Amino acid sequence: MRQLGIADTWVLEPEAFPDERGSFHEWYRGEEFREATGYDLALAQANCSVSRRGVLRGVHFADVPPGQAKYITCVRGAVLDVVVDIRVGSPTFGQWEAVRLDDGNRHAVFLAEGLGHASSRKSRAISTAWASPRGRSWGM
Repeated sequence: MRQLGIADTWVLEPEAFPDERGSFHEWYRGEEFREATGYDLALAQANCSVSRRGVLRGVHFADVPPGQAKYITCVRGAVLDVVVDIRVGSPTFGQWEAVRLDDGNRHAVFLAEGLGHASSRKSRAISTAWASPRGRSWGM
């Protein structure tokens, strides 16, 4: 995993294993995730979003402390995924960073509690999947 410029944000760049049927890759492995980030992502909820090209979703955030961590990947198509630091008092407050997620690079983004999340669809149709601890999330 590679840490991004915003504190508590990482990108997973997994190895894919192609064969004549297609390919396989792991997009989450708890122990390796914990070792790389120091964060214990106790997954309680998994979601899938399907959108058309040009759709902008977000900025999503949880309205109750400590917030809601998210782990996001794009399983079909391409998306520009944006992390926004909305944590008042954070050294990176107000900063944002974008990462391209697509079905070719198979990257995944992790953002800790208190960070906002948005995404813009870059291909004809996309499907994204994300997992998080239980928590209520809102958009703005």
